[in-house]
Amino acid sequence: MPHADVAGARINYLVDGPRDAPWLTLSNSLGTDFEMWSPQVPALVQRFRVLRYDTRGHGASSVTPPPYSIALLADDVVGLLDHLGIERTHFCGLSMGGLTGIRLGLAAPARIDHLVLCNTGARIGAADAWNARISAVHTSGMASIADVVLERFFSPEYRRDEPHEVARIRAVLVKTSTDGYAACCAAVRDYDARPEIAAIGAPTLVIAGTHDVSTPPADARYIAEHVRGARYVELAAAHLSNIEQPADFLAALIGHLSG
Repeated sequence: MPHADVAGARINYLVDGPRDAPWLTLSNSLGTDFEMWSPQVPALVQRFRVLRYDTRGHGASSVTPPPYSIALLADDVVGLLDHLGIERTHFCGLSMGGLTGIRLGLAAPARIDHLVLCNTGARIGAADAWNARISAVHTSGMASIADVVLERFFSPEYRRDEPHEVARIRAVLVKTSTDGYAACCAAVRDYDARPEIAAIGAPTLVIAGTHDVSTPPADARYIAEHVRGARYVELAAAHLSNIEQPADFLAALIGHLSG
């Protein structure tokens, strides 16, 4: 699997799709890897040159010493784009990946074409909850939080009807580096884009999940209301809306990128 050396980290990535197609970069959520986008990739590669990567601390990317920040994770994307010679890309990120997208829209607007912010917020969660999760994984490992996280990732109906897909995501979560996961938790905990989010100028789509308790629809609506011209779509899903509602997610994504 190819990798790029960026700011002291090896970032694992994969490129698919026609060489002459527009670039689309996909950014994973906390506790997953770039395979979370598998439901969308077969259709996306018909239209786009798709770049998937594992966020620092996740998947096959490096687990570097903390602290991490959302600014650092966004800089990793810029470094990856530079490595691949990509001047501009559409960008779609979910949860932590959405925060990375917000930061890119603010700090590197010349590199971003259309922006898609999924199941995320200008600020996510309370510091006490993040600190408790960090403590839990350091004390008892990733398996200790897996069931609670999966209850947030997917609705009860999806967990009942799609046990194999839930098990696949659980396996990725449990294999995630404790140190990498905790460092990314702290990065999410510490990022607050509310004072500046209105400065995003890229055409933006905000996707929410009706049943998402990690980043509720109110968090997504806040982004849509503060980013000029942003579109808002709400799906019947919990946190990993691209997995729980793959067809509707894909239709919203392609509709925005083709608009």
